[in-house]
Amino acid sequence: MTLCTRVIACLDVAGGRVVKGINFNGLRDAGDPVELARTYNNEGIDELVFLDIMASSENRAIILDVVAATAAEVFIPLTVGGGISSVDQVDKLLRAGADKVSLNTSAIGKPSLLTEIGDKFGAQVIVLSIDTKRSTDTKSGFELTTHGGKRSTGLDLLDWVETTTKIGIGEILLNSIDFDGTKAGFDLELIQLVKQYSTVPIIASGGAGQVADFPAAVKAGADAVLAASLFHFGDVTVAEVKRSLAEVTQVRV
Repeated sequence: MTLCTRVIACLDVAGGRVVKGINFNGLRDAGDPVELARTYNNEGIDELVFLDIMASSENRAIILDVVAATAAEVFIPLTVGGGISSVDQVDKLLRAGADKVSLNTSAIGKPSLLTEIGDKFGAQVIVLSIDTKRSTDTKSGFELTTHGGKRSTGLDLLDWVETTTKIGIGEILLNSIDFDGTKAGFDLELIQLVKQYSTVPIIASGGAGQVADFPAAVKAGADAVLAASLFHFGDVTVAEVKRSLAEVTQVRV
């Protein structure tokens, strides 16, 4: 069976508003998450990712009321992440309308949390979010970061991919900090590298700047493509991306 390549919009939320910056810095307002969710649902986006990007750094739980309001506006899979540190929080998010949860900082701090979540809800609900950047101090040339890209861990990207896929996860949200918000295109080298080691689908994230970047990411090994500011500010439409992907893969129309 051939799976369709998914087109995903990401809502990075801080202070109840969608924001976007460059290399995870210089955030600017991009709108209301509920309104944007409604718009993307109507435009035919395949999935939404809702990330409360300040939850981990502020050491607080995710904003459930905004998640619930966003979930009420969409009829597509919704992944929610940010500050998730327990099975109980996952339960609350799923009850609030999330279909999947995204974990990064807490999973690195406590890998057994992935096992606990998988045992209760199934590995398919786990989207492992990886915020990575180039580093000369790791064997692969890429290191993991936490707390919204603010803290370096010194841990090797590929070691983490191998460890977590053995534990059991549904897919990987692969965020390139070096390319994030630059509109220079996805980090194709990064996608190709992780594809060699991953046994689960890869969502390419960070750097999309034009329609041609999306099929390039798929050719490099991405199973899904994600964008934020490019969609938020109207530079490219969902329909344009889907038309470009139809030339190289199957997409939902």
